[in-house]
Amino acid sequence: MRSSELAFLELRRFGRGKLPRAALVALLLLPLLYGALYLWSFWDPYGRLDRIPVALVNDDKGATTDGRKVTLGDTITEGLRDSGTFEWHEVSSAEAHRGVEDGTYYLSLTMPGDFSERIASSSGASPETSALQVRTNDANNYIVGQISRTVFSEVRTAASTKASRSFLDKIFVSFSDIHGKTVRAAEGADRLSSGLGTAKKGSKDLVDGLKEAKKGSGKLSGGLRKLTTGAADLEDGSRQVADGTRALAAEVDGVAKKAGPFLKDNEKSIGDTARLVADSAAGIRHNLDTLVKTAPAAAKGAHAASDALNTVHRDRCENLPVPDPACPELRKAKEAASDVVAVADDVNALIGDQDGDLGRLDKSLATLEKQARALADRSPRLSEDLDDAVSRIDKLNEGATAVARGAKRLHSGLGTTSTGAAGLDKGVGRLKTGATDLDGGLYKLVGGSGKLAGGLHDGAGRIPDYDKPDRDLRTQVMADPVQMASRDLHKAPNYGTGFAPYFIPLSLWVGAMVAYMLIQPLNRRALAAGASAWRIALAGWLPVAVVGVFQTAALMAVLHWAIGLQMTRAAGTVGFLFLVAACFAAIVQWLNARFGAAGRILVLAFLMLQLTSAGGTYPVQTSPGFFNAIHPFLPMSYVVEALRRLITGGGLEPVRTACAVLTAFTVGALALTALTARRRQVWTLDRLHPDLSL
Repeated sequence: MRSSELAFLELRRFGRGKLPRAALVALLLLPLLYGALYLWSFWDPYGRLDRIPVALVNDDKGATTDGRKVTLGDTITEGLRDSGTFEWHEVSSAEAHRGVEDGTYYLSLTMPGDFSERIASSSGASPETSALQVRTNDANNYIVGQISRTVFSEVRTAASTKASRSFLDKIFVSFSDIHGKTVRAAEGADRLSSGLGTAKKGSKDLVDGLKEAKKGSGKLSGGLRKLTTGAADLEDGSRQVADGTRALAAEVDGVAKKAGPFLKDNEKSIGDTARLVADSAAGIRHNLDTLVKTAPAAAKGAHAASDALNTVHRDRCENLPVPDPACPELRKAKEAASDVVAVADDVNALIGDQDGDLGRLDKSLATLEKQARALADRSPRLSEDLDDAVSRIDKLNEGATAVARGAKRLHSGLGTTSTGAAGLDKGVGRLKTGATDLDGGLYKLVGGSGKLAGGLHDGAGRIPDYDKPDRDLRTQVMADPVQMASRDLHKAPNYGTGFAPYFIPLSLWVGAMVAYMLIQPLNRRALAAGASAWRIALAGWLPVAVVGVFQTAALMAVLHWAIGLQMTRAAGTVGFLFLVAACFAAIVQWLNARFGAAGRILVLAFLMLQLTSAGGTYPVQTSPGFFNAIHPFLPMSYVVEALRRLITGGGLEPVRTACAVLTAFTVGALALTALTARRRQVWTLDRLHPDLSL
């Protein structure tokens, strides 16, 4: 009898009564208890979080910032109520604590009384951090606590972003203020640079004017020194003349009666003396003309220099908003020039005041010269003119005395004027040096002010000036600069779809395990008839493989049409699961055939090893090293990976690998079962009286 006929006969046993039929139906539907019920129970748990009771405590008292009342606690509370994340219950802090403790609420979220105040401080002088207070109780449910950490992390991020927006908005407003003030500073620097340029031109004019003034003051000082020397000579000569005429008059008056004889005896001496007087009078007249011509020109030059200094001082130190740094030196120069003007005016006034006297003195000197020469000419005839001479000598004595007094005053005045002119020349020299230094300093100031203005304009160009829309956009970006641009390749639509590759092979393994509790792994009739080992192995495997096909069809029909499992490759998924059912049937058959009653325990143990090392929930890399070591050697590892590609999409290389591995396990398990069947054709005492029977 062929293996297929033996398998058909094995299945026919379940059609002989109600109980066997019921057992067969239960066997076909058993994978639904593991696959369909498990997946259905948590098909989309995140979509039903709004049924989880959570306590919400809003103790926030709010804060005032920029004249506005801010209550972030109310804003977050409203947002949480509208989010539908949990079933929120607004309660007091004490009630929330008590509810989390006794299990009324799975967890609680509390916003403290200073929540808004601390967040608003981020834009003030003393920023502080605030905290959302979360209380969980893993004794109620561990998974809810894990979920809440993700949800509340998003709440915290949203609150932090709102606080950052307020802080960053003030920063951008400050940028605009700094930009405006820098622009105004740059404009002021432009005006300063322009004013310094004007000052630079004026200082150049001042230097040129002081050069001319220095030349004039030098000439004035030299001329006054010559005048002083001439005045000294005039004073000495006039004093000598006065002394001589006084002596002459006294002598004439004393010896008037004896003049005749005396004149006759001294005609030559009288002539010589008269000539000496004439020559002296001529020299004095020559020096008086030089003084009169030089004094007004010197006074005019002093006035011109003083006026120029006054103009420069007024333009640089009185009319500018920022006084020139050289103002102290300019003031000293102006005062020195004023002193020189006063001295020059004194000399000029002296000349002007004494002009009449000088004129008279000049006339007197001319008369004296003329009369002296006439006396010299008439000296041989003096005796004849004695009476006339006595009268004339008296007048000469009076004139000579007056000339001596005027010459003394002139010499004294010219001495003072010469000293003042020397001081003027020295002061003008210092002014010229100071003006040159001022011109050099102003040159540097002009260059520096130009750089300052350029730097301020450049700085103003680099400082951003944001209007409100641009500021709002930048604040929004910088408050939350990094967005999660996630892209799911072959996204599983829900939790159940993601776990289907794990629970489906589990249910098929359990189906095969239970099937071999009802169906013998080795057909007894074939064993008794002495059939070949391969025929016996196939006869025991085919019934369970057929049952596995029906189990797979029933399971996938319910998962797809009842629960809503969507598969990218539906036909490929079902066909692959037929191979999985056949492979699992072969493995479970061998364990039961080889180890008997103990094999059922080994089937369960083998299932546990596969479930813990297949990576169906967490990646296998997160498991201890033992499970990583056995992962490549167990069939369910390849089944889970292949089902993920078939259900959610992706490359088919893992599917091809899994098919090869499952085929190898199936053939290997059947070969081992055939070897076991050959051994079972020999009866032993252990088989007749087994130590353990289940």
